Amino acid sequence: MRSNTPPQPDFPDTDTDTDTDAACPLGERSPRLFNLLNLARQNLFRSADAVFSGELGFSGTQVVALFALKGEEGCQLKDLGRLLQLKNSAVTGLVARMEENGLIVRGQSAFDARAGTLHMSRKGGEVLAAALPLLDSLNAQLKAGFSEEELAVVARFLLHASRLRFQQDS
Repeated sequence: MRSNTPPQPDFPDTDTDTDTDAACPLGERSPRLFNLLNLARQNLFRSADAVFSGELGFSGTQVVALFALKGEEGCQLKDLGRLLQLKNSAVTGLVARMEENGLIVRGQSAFDARAGTLHMSRKGGEVLAAALPLLDSLNAQLKAGFSEEELAVVARFLLHASRLRFQQDS
């Protein structure tokens, strides 16, 4: 499997950094976490999208939607949008592309005749199965060079960030 790792900028090596007070690998006293998270998110999603598109022929967004649909089989468009944190218009376009690609099929709700449901097709299941080893590889690359203790702190921080609702200063 190919590695899709772009060249890394020259950041100081934190293991050999002589300044033990440095709080950030960028050499700053206080890391700009919001900016770093944004840069990391953009890079990771762009890179993962290239891997999924190159290996499976489907975008990373479609693959992520299949993972969401697997856990919520028969959900409605609005539910998929909530799971993926996408606006209604984006979900409508995504679902249309996925249906056109044969990854999902639409059904009708047994509870509400006005509501449509989304189901993974056989092809969608095959793509999802093929995506699992790719995702394992991406996760392994992401965790490389970090101890289990460091990863536990990163996971705790990211979980905290995912739940945080900023307050405005009064």
